[in-house]
Amino acid sequence: MKVLVIGGGGREHALVWKIAHSPLVEKIYCAPGNPGIATLAENIPLGVDELDKLLEFALRENIDLTVVGPEQPLSLGIVDLFEEQGLKVFGPRKNAAFIEASKAFSKDLMQKYQVPTAAYGVFSHLEPAVEFIDKTGVPIVVKADGLAAGKGVIIAQTRDEAIEAVSDMLSGNAFGSAGSRVVIEEFLTGEEASFLVITDGKHVLPLASAQDHKAIFDNDQGPNTGGMGAYSPAPVVTPDIHNTAMREVI
Repeated sequence: MKVLVIGGGGREHALVWKIAHSPLVEKIYCAPGNPGIATLAENIPLGVDELDKLLEFALRENIDLTVVGPEQPLSLGIVDLFEEQGLKVFGPRKNAAFIEASKAFSKDLMQKYQVPTAAYGVFSHLEPAVEFIDKTGVPIVVKADGLAAGKGVIIAQTRDEAIEAVSDMLSGNAFGSAGSRVVIEEFLTGEEASFLVITDGKHVLPLASAQDHKAIFDNDQGPNTGGMGAYSPAPVVTPDIHNTAMREVI
């Protein structure tokens, strides 16, 4: 079978590497790919947001399966587009991807269905945001509502840092339209891990846990990036925590 992987980061390199292990796979393309991926697959010079061109390529090359890595094409509806043309594609449809594309939507969804989540507020103006910061105290977490390539989260240690982060986001200086609304959350202490499942809406298949490290410098210092590295499984996710997550969250 012929597989198309969309994306050009370390995540996609890992996907291509694993897909290449399958005896069913005869050819892998990656758009846009990167130099590391080029050792395993054929890089295609198409951007992840060029949905029509990606579709045209998949149809022309008779791609059997497309695997989408980045959030942006998912939020733009690439899965819906490919499925409409009868192509098999792995990833959430546009309406499901909105959980990732809007932090405010995902927080409201969790609150509605009583999924445990940090206390939060959603703001489009500075004054009520400052009131929330003063009421909650620091440290506090400021997040751009929209997609910011994994960089739209600021952990503010002081009141001034928090207000500056909110102001930068709302003014459009920090993350453009992604920061036109901000989510401000209480700061949760402890070790963070990602808990991953696949679902068709009725059945749930848990995958291995993971832990990524976003801070740009060693020892969790410096601003967040999209991810400096990750490992799986995450030791912090014990069997007890796994069972609790399945029962209370998933």
